[in-house]
Amino acid sequence: MASVEIRNVSKSFGATPIIEDVSVAVEDGTFLVLVGPSGCGKSTLLRMLAGLEPVSGGQILIGGAPVNDVPAKDRDIAMVFQSYALYPHMTVAENMGFSLRLRGVPRSEIDARVGKAAGVLNLSDYLGRYPRELSGGQRQRVAMGRAIVRDPKVFLFDEPLSNLDAKLRVQMRKEIKELHQRLGNTMVYVTHDQVEAMTMADRIAVLHAGRLEQEGAPLELYERPANTFVAQFIGSPAMNLLAGRIEGGRFLGTEGVSVPLPAGVSGLENRSVLLGVRPEHLQICAEQDAEARARVTLVENTGSETLVSGLIGGASVQVLAREMAASTASASSPTRVQIRAGDLLPVRATQVHLFDRASGTRVGG
Repeated sequence: MASVEIRNVSKSFGATPIIEDVSVAVEDGTFLVLVGPSGCGKSTLLRMLAGLEPVSGGQILIGGAPVNDVPAKDRDIAMVFQSYALYPHMTVAENMGFSLRLRGVPRSEIDARVGKAAGVLNLSDYLGRYPRELSGGQRQRVAMGRAIVRDPKVFLFDEPLSNLDAKLRVQMRKEIKELHQRLGNTMVYVTHDQVEAMTMADRIAVLHAGRLEQEGAPLELYERPANTFVAQFIGSPAMNLLAGRIEGGRFLGTEGVSVPLPAGVSGLENRSVLLGVRPEHLQICAEQDAEARARVTLVENTGSETLVSGLIGGASVQVLAREMAASTASASSPTRVQIRAGDLLPVRATQVHLFDRASGTRVGG
């Protein structure tokens, strides 16, 4: 096991910058997720860490030692790719032990390592099968087993669940997290799926256009996003943003929107800001308690909750309605809130965030 440090790393292809001055420190045994939209540079950063791409600037350290000039095969890392990349003519056991055989490891030790990894991944009954005889999830576990048998200092995952269906993705992200808890190795995982990032990571680094926007624990990014990009990227559905100004200790927007500021917020009087409210913190309320009114445009029932899309002052918003209507709900026969397109829905914010309107950075604490 080992720590990983990325110090002021940059990467350019010709005159085109891909990664710009990114620094992230990963403590030994930490599960770090690099997350961001397509094209943000997260896979390029992982490939530089693996030694598959040269670094244009800055330094990468593994276990405290610089590795910029160390070949990939000598970095003591193991990488799991988006494609399974299994040899079709080899059995599961042969695929998992192939890298050890190339290194000249004795057969008895290969068998022992493969058997141990197969036990961890619930593959013991499949060691004699070929990849074509396995499901997608089983193939991905074989790819993970091939990495585990090497007993590396650091595991790298490059969007390993992208080819799986929704149900299997949920199952596999749970298995990868449990694998990390059992092994305790440092893991760096790349995904564009913020739900994967939130559910799996000890730490998350959010990338955008080659730059590091924010790095921290999942709940830290959810509860205190550094800017509007992180605010809308982390959390599903995305955070609502309303433009307005601060006046008399309240946020004032268009069409009568008036929201009291949290206690302790000061120094923002007459400032143009964006008010951020997550859909789960925008609560349907009685008319007399309304801080805003949303004109409903779409209602999506998912079973356990209802996602309501609408407009407040011309801005698109979403409300996540989980509660029953106060007038109709009862312990014996609960009734859902009945909402239809065209309704004018009274809402109030239970938790808000403030961002500078020009820069998008967080203000007010």
